[in-house]
Amino acid sequence: MTHHFLADFASVPMGTWALLGLALLLALAFEFANGFHDTANAVATVIYTNTLPAVPAVIWSGFFNFLGVLTSSGAVAFSIVNLLPVELVIHVGSAAGFAMVFSLLVSAIVWNVGTWYLGLPASSSHTLIGSIIGVGVANALMSGSHYWGDGVNWAKAKDVGMALLISPVIGFCMAALLLIVMKIIIKNPKLYTTPDAHHPPPGWIRALLMFTCTGVSFAHGSNDGQKGMGLIMLILVGILPTTYALNKQCSDNDLNALRHQLQVTVSYCNNQSQGADADYVKDDPANVITTFLRGQHSTSPELFRSVETVASRSLQKLGSATSLSQVAENGRGALRSDLYLLSSVSSKLSKNHQLGSADSEKEAAKLSSTINRVTNFIPVWVKVAVALALGLGTMIGWKRIVVTVGEKIGKTHMTYGQGAAAELVAMITISLADMLGLPVSTTHVLSSGVAGTMAASGSGLQMATVRNILMAWVLTLPICVFLGAVLFALGLNLTASFGLH
Repeated sequence: MTHHFLADFASVPMGTWALLGLALLLALAFEFANGFHDTANAVATVIYTNTLPAVPAVIWSGFFNFLGVLTSSGAVAFSIVNLLPVELVIHVGSAAGFAMVFSLLVSAIVWNVGTWYLGLPASSSHTLIGSIIGVGVANALMSGSHYWGDGVNWAKAKDVGMALLISPVIGFCMAALLLIVMKIIIKNPKLYTTPDAHHPPPGWIRALLMFTCTGVSFAHGSNDGQKGMGLIMLILVGILPTTYALNKQCSDNDLNALRHQLQVTVSYCNNQSQGADADYVKDDPANVITTFLRGQHSTSPELFRSVETVASRSLQKLGSATSLSQVAENGRGALRSDLYLLSSVSSKLSKNHQLGSADSEKEAAKLSSTINRVTNFIPVWVKVAVALALGLGTMIGWKRIVVTVGEKIGKTHMTYGQGAAAELVAMITISLADMLGLPVSTTHVLSSGVAGTMAASGSGLQMATVRNILMAWVLTLPICVFLGAVLFALGLNLTASFGLH
């Protein structure tokens, strides 16, 4: 690893190193802001109900956020990366690639801090995804595309968007239902009273609230922490490809499976590419694939010839290597880019049923899955850095969001039972989303859960607060789309001044 890092170091200009350092700091700053913004939701109930004093509560929550990040799978991280424009991902070390990373992170940090200052529980997930859409639109317009929508992976955005839209509804309905069930099963009236400001709750209620706080904190870390990890890995792959482009820990079986799937792809595409314009493909096969990935395009012989070309050269670069550390150092970045293209196009062809048979679509899905095992990985030090940033952020600035969640959503203050029901539903919902590789908003799920319990108990909602929260939710996407687009244009000029192209 040291040898590869030194090889990378020697080949990277000092200006690029400065940009790398700034990008990593911004990524960690985003997770820090995420901590004091989103994780306040996890500690709101235990602080507000006097289950734990504020300082021990945020330390406890920060620790379990830390553990959640460390044990995360990485699926959410690469789900976020897959939303980005393909041409920027494969050229992330360029001026446009750096501009993309800076604009995403700065716009997300600005909106997170702004909504936190106003005490509004807004979504870091919506913030980041809005910024991604803004970058994609700006990139499409600035690259001469005839259609602004070509810059966004709309199929993936739809999957993520549905998860973000449905999860608050699940939070509201399930928390309301759970509170009703609790009232039927658990008759102790103490559970449904407003917390005593001077005394902690009974031991069994305290244990219940500690459990739900721990679960939400851990689930938040394992889901939200991955968003920063995905961007950090994107930065490292672009700047230090020798060290980070490929997962050198993948097994010999994975490499053999990859070779087999690439050979199957070459054979299939050769049959489908009869009559292709060879000159058009020869100029830049990656551009043909990227154009197909941008919008709703039909397949063509030129597309299959391009995929065949990229798969063939990937096989050549792999050669007979029994481990990825044997792949030529100066070819790892290019191999990673080719594999990313193949994974993206095979996934799209399979999901959109554009290959004509179930067997062909199954093989395409297998290729994408095999490539992901070879290219998608997160080093331990990245997880630790993100975990520390998220955990430390949890311990700062929690009070504004806690007061909103505890006192300003319902007309009456939140009871022990309402807090437990809302957090239990949030813990389960976020954990399921993490298993499916979908980014969801801890803020939306928990705030909706609290509102659901208020509605179920008949205590009513403070409509002014609900209106402000909903306004923040509605405005997050368009404002962050705008910020992302504007900052991307500015970022292109900034990175160009460092000598990048």
